[in-house]
Formats: sequence, C-alpha cells, structure tokens
Amino acid sequence: MGQPAPTPGMDEATFRSDTVLSDVHLYTPNQRHLMVRLNGKGQPVFLSHFRLLWGQDAGPKGGDHSSAHPETSSPGSDPSQEGTGAQLDEDGDLDVVRRPQVTPDSDPDPAGPSRDKVHPMILCLEEDEAPGEEAGEGSLGAVIRIEHTMATPLEDVGKQVWRGALLLADYILFQRDVLQGCTMLELGAGTGLTSIVSASVAQTVYCTDVGADLLAMCQRNITLNSHLTAGGGIIKVRELDWLREDLCTDPEVPFSWSEEEISHLYSHTTVLLAAEVFYDDDLTDALFRTLSQLARRLKNPCTVILAVEKRLNFTLRHLDVTCEAYDHFLGSLRALEKQAPGGRGVRFTVEPVDASFPQCLPYERIQQLELWRVHTKPVP
Repeated sequence: MGQPAPTPGMDEATFRSDTVLSDVHLYTPNQRHLMVRLNGKGQPVFLSHFRLLWGQDAGPKGGDHSSAHPETSSPGSDPSQEGTGAQLDEDGDLDVVRRPQVTPDSDPDPAGPSRDKVHPMILCLEEDEAPGEEAGEGSLGAVIRIEHTMATPLEDVGKQVWRGALLLADYILFQRDVLQGCTMLELGAGTGLTSIVSASVAQTVYCTDVGADLLAMCQRNITLNSHLTAGGGIIKVRELDWLREDLCTDPEVPFSWSEEEISHLYSHTTVLLAAEVFYDDDLTDALFRTLSQLARRLKNPCTVILAVEKRLNFTLRHLDVTCEAYDHFLGSLRALEKQAPGGRGVRFTVEPVDASFPQCLPYERIQQLELWRVHTKPVP
C-alpha cells in the first residue's frame, strides 16, 4: 500500500501572483532605509526606523502625513535653490551646467571650486548603534529598527512591513494597561514588528511563522530592538505552520518547540494576534482552523485581535472592482461565530474595533484598515 502524500507546509504553497510591494516605506523618510545585506534567497534586506510618536496627539489619518514626517521633502527638492528658475537653452531644453573634469595636468589652483573625487564607501552597521539618531525623543528608546525586504514574490510577503502590522501595534500600545503582563501568541508574525511592540507590554510573546530565513529575520529584529524589552518582556521565535496540526518539537529543526514551552503556551496564553495574513483563501481557511484548534487547547478564555486591509482589485472574471480576499475573510469570521462549541465547549463572539485610537507609529491609517476582535467563552 502506498504512503499518503505529505501535507505541504505554509511555505510550500503555490500562489497565483508575481511580485508584490508594500507601500509602507513610501511614508517613512528616505534616509531611514539602509540596505544592510542579502538574505538566504539573494533578496536585498533593508533596515528601516519607525519612530514612536510618544507624547504627541493622535497621528494623521486618511493619508495626511504632514505631521508624521516633517523632515521628508519632495523628490529632487533643494531648499538652497528656492527662488531660482530652471536654466533653459535656446531650444527650451534644460541646460545642465557641468563642472570641469579634474586631471593631473589641470590648474592646481583653479579659480572656481574644485571637483571632489568620489570614492565608494562600504557602510558597516554596528549591532548596538543606529545611525542618525538624536538624543532625547529620538533616542533608541523611541525608535523601532526593522530589517525587511521591499519587493518579493507572494510567498515571501512576510518579509515586508505592512500597514496592518503597524495598526495592530498601535492598538497594543493603546491597550497596554489591559494587556500588561499577559502571554501572547502572534500567528504569521512576518518581520516580528508587532511581536516586538507587544513585548513592551506583555510578559511573554510567542512570535511564530514558517521558513527558517523568515524566522531568522524575526530573531535578528528582536535583537536589534532589545532596548524595548528591557523591562522584562520575553519574545520566543518559534515555527507554527497552520497547515499542520501539531507543533514541531524536533530539536534538529531550527525554531522548534520544547515540551515546556508548549505546556506554558496552552496554560498561560490569553491573547492571539494576526495581522495582514488574509491574502490567500486557502491560508485564510488554515488560519481560522488553527485559531479554532488553539482556542480549544488553551486553558483560559482568550481574545483574538485581527488586523486586515480591505484591498480593492479589478478582476477580469467579474469585470468589476472586487475585494475577494477580504470577503472571504469576513465569511470566515461569520463561520467562526456560528461554529458549534465542539468537544472543548468553546463559543466565539466577533466584534469590529473602532480604529480611532491614537496613532503612535508613522504610517498611513487609511479607511480600508480594519481591526476585529474575537472572544472565546467556555460553554458548559
């Protein structure tokens, strides 16, 4: 008798798309993006700084970034050139004035400014320093440093930073008094940004995803932001595949679980998090199955906080603008609420979250960003 085919993992799924690009980097200052290395797949990895807007009013909404990014100037702008018009030749074309080339035979004492030689420079980023940070409000305690990619195939979108993760991080900070000292589990953590912010509030955060390269990026980002968890919050990066029922405990596998960690997870977790993971219907179904299974294994009632962006796309199949991934997400939420209690006797209640809470991170909080909260309640 032949053996059944193994179930593919989340990182082995087949997607019907090409390259996708998060636009979060468009709303942070250009000088905050430094290419630092190539990852295991040869993709450029950038380091971006997200300044926490402590002590300020609620951040901009609906695309107003003027207060969040005062140092950002329009492309190509030069304050020293204000009031001067462009130089045009007799045909109306832009006349570019070039400096004379410096040669060994040229005048050693030219009348005009000399042209400096430009030498390539390799930038080295020390592990414990962030370039360009000022003291005070701009110190390391108010900056989150995240390594990420910018444009990837769909199966690697977890390596980018998405608005939903920033919205969820804002909500965690807004609820810090309620969530203080709890144990959290983030599903599909990606770069780990939300888990890092959560660890400034929670006692323990399990930061989970799949793929050794992605999880290694998470671990590196956690190390880069150890200043945010100096108060005692612990982050553990672990593999959690929604397409498999059991947690990996093989010590030979990177980021596997110990039996003690699994026991702690089921005994203490009260908050589950997920942001921007609802882009593929099969993975959305797998995530909701995982949520249902976890809720029945946890010993305490829990709250699930989900962040999603309603993305509008024109499809040839409908010849109209649709948001199929979002519609499937809403259908999964309704199905979860109608789900029978089952053997462990758990009932789910779903409610939207008003996203008018203060904004502490720089991003565009558009109307299509939504938060949903799911509560579990034991049923006798």
